[in-house]
Amino acid sequence: NLIDMIADEDMVVTMSHAGYVKRNPVSEYRAQRRGGRGVTGASTKEEDFVTSLFVASTHDYLLMFTSLGRAFSKRVYEIPEGSRGARGKALVNLLELRDGERVVAVLPVKSLEDEPGTTRFLLFATRKGQVKKTELSAYANIRSSGIIALGIDEGDQLLGVRITDGTRHVLLASQNGFAVRFAEELVRPMGRAA
Repeated sequence: NLIDMIADEDMVVTMSHAGYVKRNPVSEYRAQRRGGRGVTGASTKEEDFVTSLFVASTHDYLLMFTSLGRAFSKRVYEIPEGSRGARGKALVNLLELRDGERVVAVLPVKSLEDEPGTTRFLLFATRKGQVKKTELSAYANIRSSGIIALGIDEGDQLLGVRITDGTRHVLLASQNGFAVRFAEELVRPMGRAA
């Protein structure tokens, strides 16, 4: 198995708004003291910016969800390694994305199977205010061409996805400053294509 030949080490994964992704070893970054100036973590085009930056093991899964409600899965070691200042590789070269489709959420996950006695969920939110909760284990077998993560109505699109344990409170806010808060238990779990 290829994964047995890959060293298990921590990587810094960076993704930009324009859809560029890369990984770097954590050893390229160092802790700084007071007054530190920082180092460049990624270079971007003029109108691009970093949307996700997290540390994950090379053996971890990256669940990627698109604006059209499709899900893809890659291992961290499958993401191209780049230098600290590099932009990275375009996601359209790694995933089979359709025209106008873009990745809106990337979640690092150690295992897609739940541990005994615990259940993890994915909570989805769309632009028109729809929410959906599905068990994480429903996404254990994702094909390379992707799978439907949720059904999206015409004119709607996926905005965000979070991993939860089913007992959290959810706060959704609009661009006009309105917000709604509710207990996650009020949203019943649904199937993957619902």
